[in-house]
Amino acid sequence: MQYVDYYKVLGVSRTADTAEIKKAYRRLARKYHPDVSKEPDAEARFKEVGEAWEVLKDPEKRAAYDQLGANWKAGQEFHTPPGWDGFDFSGSGGMGGGFSEFFEAIFGGGGFTQQAGGFGQHSGFRGFNSGSGFARDGQNLESRIEITLGQAFRGDKVKIRAEGGRTLSVRIPAGVRDGQKIRLSGQGGHGSGGGKRGDLLITVAIRPDPNFRLDGKDVELTLPIAPWEAALGGEVTAPTLDGKVQLKIPAGSTSGKRLRLKGRGMPGNPPGDLYVRLQVAAPPANSSDERALYEKMRDTFDFEPRAGLHPPG
Repeated sequence: MQYVDYYKVLGVSRTADTAEIKKAYRRLARKYHPDVSKEPDAEARFKEVGEAWEVLKDPEKRAAYDQLGANWKAGQEFHTPPGWDGFDFSGSGGMGGGFSEFFEAIFGGGGFTQQAGGFGQHSGFRGFNSGSGFARDGQNLESRIEITLGQAFRGDKVKIRAEGGRTLSVRIPAGVRDGQKIRLSGQGGHGSGGGKRGDLLITVAIRPDPNFRLDGKDVELTLPIAPWEAALGGEVTAPTLDGKVQLKIPAGSTSGKRLRLKGRGMPGNPPGDLYVRLQVAAPPANSSDERALYEKMRDTFDFEPRAGLHPPG
């Protein structure tokens, strides 16, 4: 088996004190923790660093290790000295994995326990607690909330049920998009080992509106108008997300014509626009007088609405 130079692993001298060793360990454990490290050999290096800390943090283990002498080089072929009895470390904090063959030969090959303050791989790793263990942040939780288009436009406060049956009051940002996430810091799962609480991520769903249709920040409204309003033009009252306005209809308008109201869409920087699509609606002929008016229009106007339609060539 190969000799492991624990001082070299941590990058400290053989005369380093406990504080210096601890500082080196914490720096390297952060660097190589598999949950956060991008290094290709992070897991192996993390265990190597943890093993070195397991030995050098303990005065008895360190003294036993130092008895081997200072002339060994890392990677050198090693055999335990004759009469070496080992060192029982059963019950000490462990990594949730295995120590090296070298460690087991020197210290007796005791078992591992995964304890707080050990070297277990925890998702949400963020640092170390006061006992030199890993602090684990709480999980981020997700939720979904449905709101009306008016609430999305105004930015209302709404209530949502969170973990543990809590009711939270959430301020919806004015102009929120459908599918946008709102983050509530510290409202997620509880942390452990002194880790901070996770966040609550709320996905906003905007219910379809019977009159307005969203297109990003822009909004579209289909506005029915009477035939005489389309032909003669004039002003009509039209709804917007921010109340009613007077809208000027150009003379000779037809169904499908779009009018743009700049800045009347969803809030933003810049805000969206409101597009009003005109739809000519014919009044019903329910009485003899109304039918007579339609007949007079038929006889008066030289108008063929389907004149431009032809079979495909």
